[in-house]
Amino acid sequence: MLSFRMIRTIPIETFLESLDSYDLIIDARSPHEYTESHIPLSQNFYALNDEEHHQVGTTYKQVSPFEARVQGASFVCLNAARHIHDIYPAFTPNSKIAIYCARGGMRSSSLGTILSSIGYPIDRVIGGYKSYRSVIVSYLENLPSFNFITLAGYTGCGKSDLLCELDNVIDLEKMANHYGSVFGDVIGDQPGQKEFQNRLAHALFALQRDKGAFIEAESKRIGKINLPSTLYKQMESGLRIEITAPLEQRIERIRFMYDQMDENFFRERMERISPYISREDKSESITAFENGELSRVAEILLTQYYDKVYKSALKPSLSICNDDPAKTVETLKGIQNEYRR
Repeated sequence: MLSFRMIRTIPIETFLESLDSYDLIIDARSPHEYTESHIPLSQNFYALNDEEHHQVGTTYKQVSPFEARVQGASFVCLNAARHIHDIYPAFTPNSKIAIYCARGGMRSSSLGTILSSIGYPIDRVIGGYKSYRSVIVSYLENLPSFNFITLAGYTGCGKSDLLCELDNVIDLEKMANHYGSVFGDVIGDQPGQKEFQNRLAHALFALQRDKGAFIEAESKRIGKINLPSTLYKQMESGLRIEITAPLEQRIERIRFMYDQMDENFFRERMERISPYISREDKSESITAFENGELSRVAEILLTQYYDKVYKSALKPSLSICNDDPAKTVETLKGIQNEYRR
């Protein structure tokens, strides 16, 4: 006998306030919509797959809304039957589950009804992903004040490594999946702008605002991702610490990046920086890369490209030599404990 539970509809504000309490957050949109951008930690148990979503939309426009609902219902039932085998036994009737679709309409309602009829308690988000995005965009446009401690300095000084050892951190390059340089996309595709904004907003939600928050100095653009102007201004006005390091350590830190590149990628990126590097240094870099002399590649590009194009009109509050990372971390933690604005 089915144990039917009513679906509770909740506004986006209530959902976000209790986000951490959910055992499962279901994105009922199509896989394409989910891949493009979604609420962090949500899982895609789609009501309609990409092709089905297209078919139902076409039927709605060209035939009738009723025919589209009939077609959609049959698809939802088949998909739900498959999804149930993944949801149970991983999640029990005691699990707290939320569900959303594009606008809080038929897809989340249909799939949610099936799950609630089994006995799962379901919270359906009013307005769906559209209402969520409205909150995210508004939040980033009206960003509250944070106590940012901005780590600046030349490439290879270990700023990203330091962020990994600290707490209350915003790691922009990790969120953007990009090293922040002309070679930065060697680690793979970047998320879309919306997806980056979602990741960033949730990372900011998690910060302790009364405590110093570490962030690495970046330009206004990381690869194809644009930083919110509100964040950039706060980042620039935060306590600025210049991180330095011996050249040998900088070379060792970035040489691995070139080991991830194939020759075509490397040559194409070298062409991009041609206006900023001498013909001789460009040629030597390519030859060294072809010969597998990656430390030499790193040395040339650090001294003859990165260091020369690095510009900052902002004067740091202090400078720390990161020749001993463990010591640097302890120094930064001490600064964090004292920093208030």
